[in-house]
Amino acid sequence: MTAIFEADQAARKAPNIDWATVAKEDAERRKHVGELLGTGELRSGDDFYHAAFVFQHGSEPSDYLKAHALALVAVARGKEEATWIAAATLDRYLMAIGQPQIYGTQFQKRSDGWSQEPFERELLSDAMREASGVPTIAMQEERLAELTARDAGE
Repeated sequence: MTAIFEADQAARKAPNIDWATVAKEDAERRKHVGELLGTGELRSGDDFYHAAFVFQHGSEPSDYLKAHALALVAVARGKEEATWIAAATLDRYLMAIGQPQIYGTQFQKRSDGWSQEPFERELLSDAMREASGVPTIAMQEERLAELTARDAGE
């Protein structure tokens, strides 16, 4: 599972990424991980953590929801840092089904600039965000300003 995860991450770090190729490779990785899940070969917190990352790079709401469930299993099996991917995949799922995100992990570049909308900021406290490994609202606002400034300098 570690090798699949590392391939997933490496595909996003290469210079001049061909996203059409990455999408095909992502689909193959999700298929392979689905087979491993089906045969019960994923066991450790690390296995489920890595599987969550693979599925969060899906294209369908069901991919993001599966990634969220995988992240929860990773946390339950002792992988504490999986709380962030659990939050991020829930946000991604919510946005994919037309609902506002609740943690604020998803930043999207739109024609009018960067946005986190729709975002229900008041639902969770900053303490809850921090407990989930997610930056506070103030830190997210700083990140949004950084992204905007970066694009203005291009």
